Parts: sequence; structure tokens; C-alpha cells
Amino acid sequence: MQKRRRVKQTRSLEERLAEEAKRLREQANSLPPGIERDHALRKARQAEIGSHMSEWLTSPGLKPPD
Repeated sequence: MQKRRRVKQTRSLEERLAEEAKRLREQANSLPPGIERDHALRKARQAEIGSHMSEWLTSPGLKPPD
């Protein structure tokens, strides 16, 4: 049986997703209009949404349903 490799994350998920979104937007800006650019922009937007959702889910104001 293989042993799982564990990686200790030094930055939060939100930080990593925001950095990935920034990198993808910069990549998209260097590409000519087309499918590759659209895919990079879509992935950047998904990373931003994921970051916001993670922040929302871990916020102290979130209450469980009654």
C-alpha cells in the first residue's frame, strides 16, 4: 500500500486561489483573442469565486440552519 504524501500548506487556500487568478489574468492579457484566452479568463474567474466561497464558508457570521 502506498503512503500518502502530505504537504503542509504555508498559505491559506484563499491566498493561493487569488494568486492563481492573478496569474491566469496576466496570462490571458498576453494572449490574442480566442479560445485559449477565454479559457484562461474562465479559470481565473473560477479561482476568484472559489476564494470568495471559501472566505464566506469560514466566516464567523455564517450560522447553521435552524
